[in-house]
Amino acid sequence: MVFHISEDLIFPDPHLGEPDGMLAVGGDLSIERLQLAYSHGIFPWFSFRDWSEPVWYCPMERFVIFPSEIHVSHSMRALINKGKYRVSINQDFSGVINGCRTVDNRYHMEGAWLGPEIVKAYTALYNLGLAASVEVWEGEHLVGGLYGVTVNGCFIGESMFSRVPSASKLALIGLARHLESMNWKLIDCQIETPHLKSMGARYISYEEYMEILRK
Repeated sequence: MVFHISEDLIFPDPHLGEPDGMLAVGGDLSIERLQLAYSHGIFPWFSFRDWSEPVWYCPMERFVIFPSEIHVSHSMRALINKGKYRVSINQDFSGVINGCRTVDNRYHMEGAWLGPEIVKAYTALYNLGLAASVEVWEGEHLVGGLYGVTVNGCFIGESMFSRVPSASKLALIGLARHLESMNWKLIDCQIETPHLKSMGARYISYEEYMEILRK
Protein backbone atom coordinates (compact mmCIF):
# COMPACT_ATOMS: atom_id res chain seq x y z
CA MET A 1 0.00 0.00 0.00
CA VAL A 2 1.17 3.52 -0.79
CA PHE A 3 0.01 6.21 1.63
CA HIS A 4 -0.49 9.91 1.05
CA ILE A 5 0.96 11.94 3.88
CA SER A 6 0.11 15.52 4.81
CA GLU A 7 2.10 18.28 6.45
CA ASP A 8 2.00 16.43 9.77
CA LEU A 9 5.38 15.00 10.78
CA ILE A 10 4.42 11.35 10.67
CA PHE A 11 5.09 8.32 8.47
CA PRO A 12 3.07 5.10 8.15
CA ASP A 13 4.43 1.77 9.36
CA PRO A 14 7.09 0.76 6.79
CA HIS A 15 5.89 -2.85 6.93
CA LEU A 16 2.71 -1.73 5.14
CA GLY A 17 4.49 -0.45 2.02
CA GLU A 18 4.76 -1.99 -1.42
CA PRO A 19 7.06 -4.98 -2.11
CA ASP A 20 9.57 -2.67 -3.84
CA GLY A 21 9.69 -0.48 -0.73
CA MET A 22 7.52 2.38 -1.97
CA LEU A 23 5.71 3.62 1.13
CA ALA A 24 4.27 7.10 0.80
CA VAL A 25 3.80 10.20 -1.31
CA GLY A 26 3.61 13.75 -0.01
CA GLY A 27 4.97 15.87 2.78
CA ASP A 28 8.07 17.94 2.17
CA LEU A 29 11.86 17.82 2.33
CA SER A 30 12.24 19.79 5.54
CA ILE A 31 15.12 18.97 7.86
CA GLU A 32 12.72 17.72 10.51
CA ARG A 33 10.94 15.35 8.12
CA LEU A 34 14.19 14.03 6.66
CA GLN A 35 15.54 13.37 10.15
CA LEU A 36 12.36 11.52 11.07
CA ALA A 37 12.44 9.52 7.85
CA TYR A 38 16.05 8.40 8.11
CA SER A 39 15.66 7.47 11.76
CA HIS A 40 13.10 4.89 10.57
CA GLY A 41 15.02 3.70 7.52
CA ILE A 42 12.87 5.75 5.12
CA PHE A 43 14.33 7.87 2.33
CA PRO A 44 13.01 10.04 -0.53
CA TRP A 45 13.54 8.80 -4.08
CA PHE A 46 11.62 10.21 -7.02
CA SER A 47 11.95 11.78 -10.43
CA PHE A 48 11.68 15.50 -9.77
CA ARG A 49 10.24 16.14 -13.24
CA ASP A 50 7.53 13.51 -12.88
CA TRP A 51 6.41 14.00 -9.28
CA SER A 52 5.15 17.22 -7.71
CA GLU A 53 5.57 15.75 -4.21
CA PRO A 54 8.29 13.64 -2.59
CA VAL A 55 8.01 9.85 -2.84
CA TRP A 56 9.26 7.85 0.15
CA TYR A 57 10.75 4.35 0.20
CA CYS A 58 11.61 1.86 2.92
CA PRO A 59 12.67 -1.58 1.58
CA MET A 60 12.32 -4.52 3.94
CA GLU A 61 15.66 -5.89 2.75
CA ARG A 62 18.56 -3.45 3.16
CA PHE A 63 21.72 -3.56 1.05
CA VAL A 64 24.56 -2.56 3.37
CA ILE A 65 28.30 -2.67 3.84
CA PHE A 66 29.76 -3.19 7.29
CA PRO A 67 32.94 -1.06 7.30
CA SER A 68 35.16 -3.90 8.48
CA GLU A 69 33.90 -6.07 5.61
CA ILE A 70 34.82 -3.73 2.75
CA HIS A 71 36.47 -5.75 0.00
CA VAL A 72 39.45 -4.10 -1.64
CA SER A 73 40.49 -5.90 -4.81
CA HIS A 74 44.10 -6.35 -5.88
CA SER A 75 43.64 -3.76 -8.63
CA MET A 76 42.21 -1.23 -6.19
CA ARG A 77 45.07 -1.83 -3.75
CA ALA A 78 47.50 -1.19 -6.59
CA LEU A 79 45.66 2.03 -7.52
CA ILE A 80 45.68 3.23 -3.90
CA ASN A 81 49.40 2.45 -3.53
CA LYS A 82 50.24 4.55 -6.58
CA GLY A 83 49.22 7.64 -4.63
CA LYS A 84 47.75 9.29 -7.71
CA TYR A 85 44.51 10.22 -5.95
CA ARG A 86 43.77 11.76 -2.56
CA VAL A 87 40.64 11.07 -0.52
CA SER A 88 39.17 13.64 1.87
CA ILE A 89 36.11 13.99 4.10
CA ASN A 90 33.78 17.03 4.07
CA GLN A 91 36.05 19.29 2.05
CA ASP A 92 33.66 19.98 -0.84
CA PHE A 93 30.09 18.84 -0.23
CA SER A 94 28.74 21.20 -2.88
CA GLY A 95 31.19 19.90 -5.46
CA VAL A 96 30.27 16.30 -4.67
CA ILE A 97 26.48 16.68 -4.75
CA ASN A 98 26.69 18.67 -7.96
CA GLY A 99 29.05 16.10 -9.43
CA CYS A 100 26.49 13.42 -8.60
CA ARG A 101 23.80 15.57 -10.20
CA THR A 102 25.56 16.38 -13.47
CA VAL A 103 28.13 13.69 -14.32
CA ASP A 104 27.44 11.70 -17.50
CA ASN A 105 24.54 14.04 -18.28
CA ARG A 106 22.51 12.56 -15.39
CA TYR A 107 20.50 15.73 -14.79
CA HIS A 108 18.92 15.58 -18.23
CA MET A 109 18.18 11.85 -18.20
CA GLU A 110 14.70 10.45 -17.85
CA GLY A 111 13.96 9.73 -14.18
CA ALA A 112 16.64 12.08 -12.83
CA TRP A 113 16.06 12.57 -9.12
CA LEU A 114 18.77 15.01 -8.03
CA GLY A 115 16.75 18.14 -8.70
CA PRO A 116 17.16 21.61 -7.15
CA GLU A 117 14.97 20.86 -4.12
CA ILE A 118 16.92 17.69 -3.25
CA VAL A 119 20.22 19.55 -3.56
CA LYS A 120 18.90 22.34 -1.33
CA ALA A 121 17.56 19.90 1.27
CA TYR A 122 20.73 17.83 1.60
CA THR A 123 22.95 20.90 1.62
CA ALA A 124 20.88 22.13 4.57
CA LEU A 125 21.45 18.79 6.31
CA TYR A 126 25.18 19.08 5.65
CA ASN A 127 25.30 22.61 7.05
CA LEU A 128 23.84 21.23 10.29
CA GLY A 129 26.33 18.36 10.46
CA LEU A 130 23.68 15.78 9.50
CA ALA A 131 25.15 14.83 6.11
CA ALA A 132 28.68 14.26 4.89
CA SER A 133 30.72 13.97 1.72
CA VAL A 134 33.79 12.05 0.61
CA GLU A 135 35.93 13.58 -2.11
CA VAL A 136 38.50 12.07 -4.47
CA TRP A 137 41.09 14.47 -5.83
CA GLU A 138 43.63 14.31 -8.62
CA GLY A 139 45.84 17.22 -7.74
CA GLU A 140 43.44 20.11 -7.22
CA HIS A 141 40.69 18.60 -9.37
CA LEU A 142 37.64 16.87 -7.88
CA VAL A 143 37.35 13.63 -9.87
CA GLY A 144 34.86 11.64 -7.80
CA GLY A 145 33.08 11.23 -4.53
CA LEU A 146 29.94 10.34 -2.66
CA TYR A 147 27.61 11.87 -0.10
CA GLY A 148 25.06 10.67 2.40
CA VAL A 149 23.20 11.22 5.64
CA THR A 150 24.67 10.39 9.06
CA VAL A 151 22.36 8.77 11.61
CA ASN A 152 23.51 7.44 14.97
CA GLY A 153 26.79 5.95 13.80
CA CYS A 154 25.47 4.86 10.41
CA PHE A 155 26.15 6.40 7.01
CA ILE A 156 23.17 6.36 4.65
CA GLY A 157 24.63 6.66 1.16
CA GLU A 158 22.73 8.79 -1.33
CA SER A 159 24.77 9.04 -4.51
CA MET A 160 28.29 8.76 -5.92
CA PHE A 161 30.09 9.81 -9.07
CA SER A 162 33.32 9.31 -10.99
CA ARG A 163 35.04 11.46 -13.57
CA VAL A 164 37.94 9.00 -13.81
CA PRO A 165 37.81 5.19 -13.58
CA SER A 166 37.28 3.78 -10.07
CA ALA A 167 37.01 7.16 -8.31
CA SER A 168 33.72 6.25 -6.63
CA LYS A 169 35.28 2.97 -5.43
CA LEU A 170 38.16 4.92 -3.92
CA ALA A 171 35.63 7.15 -2.14
CA LEU A 172 33.77 4.15 -0.75
CA ILE A 173 36.96 2.46 0.45
CA GLY A 174 38.09 5.69 2.06
CA LEU A 175 34.71 6.09 3.74
CA ALA A 176 34.68 2.52 5.06
CA ARG A 177 38.17 2.83 6.50
CA HIS A 178 37.30 6.17 8.11
CA LEU A 179 34.08 4.81 9.63
CA GLU A 180 35.82 1.68 10.89
CA SER A 181 38.41 3.84 12.65
CA MET A 182 35.54 5.60 14.47
CA ASN A 183 33.66 2.37 15.26
CA TRP A 184 30.69 3.37 13.12
CA LYS A 185 28.27 0.59 12.34
CA LEU A 186 27.32 0.39 8.68
CA ILE A 187 26.99 2.01 5.27
CA ASP A 188 23.51 1.79 3.78
CA CYS A 189 23.93 1.43 0.00
CA GLN A 190 20.14 1.62 -0.60
CA ILE A 191 20.26 0.18 -4.13
CA GLU A 192 22.05 -3.01 -5.19
CA THR A 193 24.64 -2.62 -7.95
CA PRO A 194 27.22 -5.17 -9.13
CA HIS A 195 30.18 -3.03 -8.07
CA LEU A 196 28.77 -2.45 -4.57
CA LYS A 197 28.15 -6.18 -4.23
CA SER A 198 31.71 -6.91 -5.35
CA MET A 199 32.96 -4.59 -2.59
CA GLY A 200 31.22 -6.48 0.20
CA ALA A 201 27.66 -5.18 0.29
CA ARG A 202 25.03 -7.69 1.38
CA TYR A 203 21.40 -7.79 2.40
CA ILE A 204 20.12 -7.68 5.95
CA SER A 205 16.52 -7.52 7.11
CA TYR A 206 14.78 -4.28 7.98
CA GLU A 207 14.49 -5.52 11.57
CA GLU A 208 18.24 -6.08 11.86
CA TYR A 209 18.86 -2.75 10.17
CA MET A 210 16.68 -0.89 12.66
CA GLU A 211 18.25 -2.72 15.59
CA ILE A 212 21.66 -1.47 14.46
CA LEU A 213 20.36 2.02 13.73
CA ARG A 214 18.83 2.37 17.20
CA LYS A 215 21.72 0.97 19.27
